Amino acid sequence: MIEKHQFASDNYAGILPEALHAINHANEGFAYAYGNDPYTQKAVEKIQELFDIDAKVFFVFNGTAANSLALSSLCQSYHSVICSDVAHVETDECGAPEFFSNGTKILTTPNKLGKLDVSAAEKAITRRNDVHYPKPKVISISSPTETGTVYTIEEMREIESLAKKYDLRIHMDGARFANAVASLKCKPSEITWKVGVDILCFGGTKLGLPYGEAIVFFNRKIADEFAYRMKQAGQLASKMRYISAPWIKILDNNVWLKYAEKANENAQYFYENLKKFPQIKTTFPCQANSVFVQFPPKIDKGLKEKGWYYYSFIGVGQSRFMFSWNTQREAVSALLKDIEELTH
Repeated sequence: MIEKHQFASDNYAGILPEALHAINHANEGFAYAYGNDPYTQKAVEKIQELFDIDAKVFFVFNGTAANSLALSSLCQSYHSVICSDVAHVETDECGAPEFFSNGTKILTTPNKLGKLDVSAAEKAITRRNDVHYPKPKVISISSPTETGTVYTIEEMREIESLAKKYDLRIHMDGARFANAVASLKCKPSEITWKVGVDILCFGGTKLGLPYGEAIVFFNRKIADEFAYRMKQAGQLASKMRYISAPWIKILDNNVWLKYAEKANENAQYFYENLKKFPQIKTTFPCQANSVFVQFPPKIDKGLKEKGWYYYSFIGVGQSRFMFSWNTQREAVSALLKDIEELTH
């Protein structure tokens, strides 16, 4: 066990106690298979209530499947998806979106603090319109982004306007969607379907579920025959109640949001306290539950020797600290204390 010295990923954290309780409760007796159980039906209703819309909802095992199948439902093989050059669907899905859509092209554009640059996206969309060029069909965004930034409602409206102008769909990778909502202190609908999002991949795993993402189709027509895609991709769980039941429990009384707020608050605490060390630079604004830091080599080496776990993959000397539902303030304070000692 890594214990408290872990800031590499929110995937390292365990299961929310509420989710674990829900799984144990769902384990009593028998239930219909393949999503025909009452737990799945109730979870769908809870998500519809959360977004205040009669959406179609499907549950899959993981985020790669959610993003890839969602995009494949929007695209033909000759289409293209516009996203930033640091988008998860481009950098971390091993080509799965292209694979499941039979060859849809991912077209990347330069990012602005991890976000889609609308003007750059428009250039990619209008670069060519002949039959030799993969036809733009979808704008894909992540919120929070891979650099921990969050799209504001105003920024989402800009993307909506762009999509409407060129008759494109909008897909949102919401692996940490809870953290985005907690950051903006808005209703989930205000940054999704009310600003043109057609499909949201609502992340459960990074929020604290053992597995399971919800694919939310705000545009129900797009969901036609999606169940066949799930089955073909090996994502139709026979005992789906174990995926869906935790959603019921965490959506009750805004449990999901409270844990996201806690993660965000710990990230902000770390971010603000780093400012007292002039030799340490934060490379992106802290808007959700991650902090990106550029350490001098001595501090980076010293922290790792002390057993602190964090990712160093953004570039030379740059590191990411991720704060989960189970991050304790005492651990953050201990980390800051070690950083302070290493600065002397």
